[in-house]
Formats: sequence, C-alpha cells, structure tokens
Amino acid sequence: MPKTGPWLWAVISLVLILGFNLVFTPGFFNIQLRDGNLYGSLIDILNRAAPVMLVALGMTLVIATGGVDLSVGATMAIIGSIAALMVTKGHPSVIAVVSVSLLGALVLGTWNGVLVALFKIQPIVATLILMVSGRGIAQLLTDGQIIQFHDPALSYIGSGFLFKIPFSITLVLILLCLTALVTRRTAMGLFIESVGDNPTASRYSGIDIRTVQLFAYAFCGLCAGLAGLVATANTSAADANNTGLNLELDAILAVVIGGTKLTGGRFQLIGSLFGALVIQSLTTTILTKGLAIEYTLVVKALTVLGVCLLQSPKFRAKFSKSGRSN
Repeated sequence: MPKTGPWLWAVISLVLILGFNLVFTPGFFNIQLRDGNLYGSLIDILNRAAPVMLVALGMTLVIATGGVDLSVGATMAIIGSIAALMVTKGHPSVIAVVSVSLLGALVLGTWNGVLVALFKIQPIVATLILMVSGRGIAQLLTDGQIIQFHDPALSYIGSGFLFKIPFSITLVLILLCLTALVTRRTAMGLFIESVGDNPTASRYSGIDIRTVQLFAYAFCGLCAGLAGLVATANTSAADANNTGLNLELDAILAVVIGGTKLTGGRFQLIGSLFGALVIQSLTTTILTKGLAIEYTLVVKALTVLGVCLLQSPKFRAKFSKSGRSN
C-alpha cells in the first residue's frame, strides 16, 4: 500500500461523511445567501466546529510535547463567566473584556505548565486538578446561575459574520496562521517535537524543556479561552455547567484523528482541524437523520478506531497482505 500523509485519513473520513450526506440527505450541500451572509449545513458545520478547532490547535502542541490538557473545557467555562460578568457589570469596552478574558486564560494555561514543567506532576494529573476545580470556580463566579447578556460587540465574536462567513471561522484561520508561523517559521516547533519524541536527548542537546512545556500549556490555555469567548458569545449567555463540557475529549479526538500521536513528537496542525471537522460532521449527520444525540458517542468511538487503524502501518501492512493472499 502506498505511503500516505498522517492526516490524509482524516480527509478521507471527512469526504466519506460528506459523500454519505450528498446521497442520503437532500439539500445538505445547499448554500443560501441571506442578508448578505452565507447559510447552510456546510456553513453550520464550520461554525459549530470552531470551538473544537480552536482548542485542538492548542491541544496539538501539548500532545506533541508528550502531555495532555484535560482542563480546556473548564477553562472555557471560567473565561465565558468572566466575560459575561464584565459585560453585565456595565463594562463598556469589548476590547477590555476580551483582553482580560484572554489574559485569564493565559494565566490558567501557565498554571498547568508550571505544575507539569516545574513541579514535574504528570500532565493528566496536573490538568485534572483544574478540570475538577475550574468548573467549580466558574459556578462560584456566576453563583450557579446562567448569566445572560446583551452586547452586540461581544456577541459578534460568536454569531457575527465577516466576508459573508461566520466570524468564528475567521478566528480559526487567523489562529492557524499564527500557530503555523510560530511553530514552522521559528525553532519552537522543532523544540516541541524534539521534547515529545525524546526528552532526554533534547535536554542533553541544550533544549530548555521547561520553557517548551510552559509555552505549550500556556498557548493551549489561550486557545481554550478564545474558544470559551466564541461559545459564550454565540449564545449570549455564560453557562458554567455546560460551556465546554466534554470538549476536551473532542479536542483530543480531533488531534488523534488528524495524525498526531499521543506519545508526542511530530504534530499536524491542519490534520487537527480536519479531525475537528470529522467530529462535527458526524454530529450534524446524526442529528440531521433524526437520531438521538447519544448515538454520536458510539459513532465517534468507531470513527476514531477506524481512523487510528488506518493510520497504523502494521494494520495497513497486514490488511494489504490479507488482500493479496485472497
């Protein structure tokens, strides 16, 4: 079997899902222009996948270092609560609201990085601390209530349009370009892959492992904060219980589907975005066919299993030999 790129199977999976809808879901590919903006199922998939794609970019770097961040969902809830509180308290500047929120996200991500890089706590344990306590912090900030707000400038982040497409998609593209610029045009990307592939050799070669890990976790927190702003702005409400709930699992699945190994090393930014689109396409397809949302959990598991098997050289080799023997 010919050698393929690590994220090609994510693209193939996405094409198969869209192909299924092309055949069995009438009007799925219809895109309409209303009030100068584009609407349709494909646009909805991109828009609803935006929070997962934002988090997946940060999660990709963390996983590439050989770690994981389970706290991104709780970070989203905290940042959404902070933004909503600032608006309801009468803060007039959306720039200040966004700046303070993202600064808070950076602090939360750095906290995870300090636990992992400086105190040498296992990443799954270090981030589990914020995962458990973070949602409680968000509930304390909101007094356990859903905080609704009306601020057109802040709501624009989640529900506005730019160049006829949802603004959230533009945010994903901007963050992708910035992430690629930092990781592919500077030495940071090479350091991240080196630390994830062989931390001992990286240390002996002069790489400051602690700085690399701090950067990865701080950046992941920043991405989660931006995703929290998008999710909160989209509904014009901060829900400490449900904002970002289980999104850390979708982000990890997106990274794995996109071709980045959980053991660390080489990472695929574009692949992670395609992985997020695969997950959202599955969810949209199941809902469109009138099935219960619970089916998405089983379908996601089977999809991840299938893509991971296709990514495995040993499985492809055995499958190829079995095909030739028959």
